[in-house]
Amino acid sequence: MSGKRVGKVTHYFDHINVAVLALSEAIRIGDSLHFLGHATDFKQEVKSMQIEHKAVDAAKPGDDVALQVAQRVRPNDAVFKVEGE
Repeated sequence: MSGKRVGKVTHYFDHINVAVLALSEAIRIGDSLHFLGHATDFKQEVKSMQIEHKAVDAAKPGDDVALQVAQRVRPNDAVFKVEGE
């Protein structure tokens, strides 16, 4: 496991491959995130994200943010910000 935990997955919409994250730390466009859970383990760059259906460049602790993901995620999967990649 690499990086600092920034939140967890609360919802996943499989028909559009979008995850909703409850954030405990700030994230921004360009960050690399590592999704890790019982059946989940992949990394991807944040290319776009939305809060309440509005595009944003950054999100802060306490925000619920939606972002498109490359693979299926599950509720309670941990999300880490990858440092130095």
